[in-house]
Amino acid sequence: MPRPVTITDVKTILTAPNGIRLVVVKVYTSEPGLYGLGCATFTQRALAVATAIEKYLCPFVTGRDVDRIEDIYQACNLSGYWRSGPVLNNALSGIDQALWDIKAKRAGMPLYQLFGGKCREAVPVYVHASGETFGAVEESARAYLEQGFRHVRCQVAIPGFSTYGNRSMNSFGALNLSQTRTWEATPYVTTAPRLFAHLRQALGDEVELLHDVHERVPAIQAVWLAKALEEYRLFFLEDLLAPEDLDYFRMVRQQTATPLAMGELFVNQAEYVPLIRERLIDFIRVHISDIGGLTPARKLAAFCEFLGVRTAFHGPGDVSPVGHAANMHLDLAIPNFGIQELALFRDETREVFPGCPEVHD
Repeated sequence: MPRPVTITDVKTILTAPNGIRLVVVKVYTSEPGLYGLGCATFTQRALAVATAIEKYLCPFVTGRDVDRIEDIYQACNLSGYWRSGPVLNNALSGIDQALWDIKAKRAGMPLYQLFGGKCREAVPVYVHASGETFGAVEESARAYLEQGFRHVRCQVAIPGFSTYGNRSMNSFGALNLSQTRTWEATPYVTTAPRLFAHLRQALGDEVELLHDVHERVPAIQAVWLAKALEEYRLFFLEDLLAPEDLDYFRMVRQQTATPLAMGELFVNQAEYVPLIRERLIDFIRVHISDIGGLTPARKLAAFCEFLGVRTAFHGPGDVSPVGHAANMHLDLAIPNFGIQELALFRDETREVFPGCPEVHD
């Protein structure tokens, strides 16, 4: 029998082409010229992820057979005894995605073929429209519709307050400390329904509208907001509750038919399995590298399939182009795919990452 191809080294690549800290993992092998790339991006703790990879996982996986992806995943996941969490999961994801990349290269075919082949010819995506006023949001949404997009997530600023979609928030919804505005839930939950009343009247019923709460309101106000938005027929309402308030999803489900997407902050199956099992959400929104990579994401998608939950994997600027490519290969191959969040890569990112995923009307 031929000798197995083994892992010879693992390196992290830290880059920030648009001021967003991205972490890419490169797994080298014993076959000359053969390597794999994976996304391990955790923007807020990039150096912690790099340390976990270089100091702990690299020595642990060096010498292992690159074909034994499941075995390597399980061994890495359990080797630290205390497991899960965004730092360790992202470190594991970088290696896991890189091993899938290597397997596809060795097979001489796209990764989606190894996942069972295409279930669709293209991946529908949604884009982000925001503005300081209702009119500005409408204008931004119209520009995307003119480009051929059909799904648009809409956010509006709240005058005098910090809000996701406001200039006083950064691209991840975190407060920009250089600003002095404060956050108040009540102005936000009363403004959001008026925004969508405006957009439905202005844009009509053909466009699919989405909205991200970003886990920012008290649970009982979140219930009220989901009810108030029902008449505007959202494609989904995203991250309505914080992970600490998941029990409130039962109350939301009992009182409204607004479609619910959840999971951007999830890092452990104990968080998302109950919501899916009880059919309390409609879309699973995990950040694939935050749950450990493609190996657990494939299992999660299969679990969701049997319970009528569709995928809507996280994918804005804090997922590297390597991670976006991995997302889309999985999107193509799973029957219960719903929608994919899109990042429109800027020139600086394209320069650092040749071969960025291309978007076509």
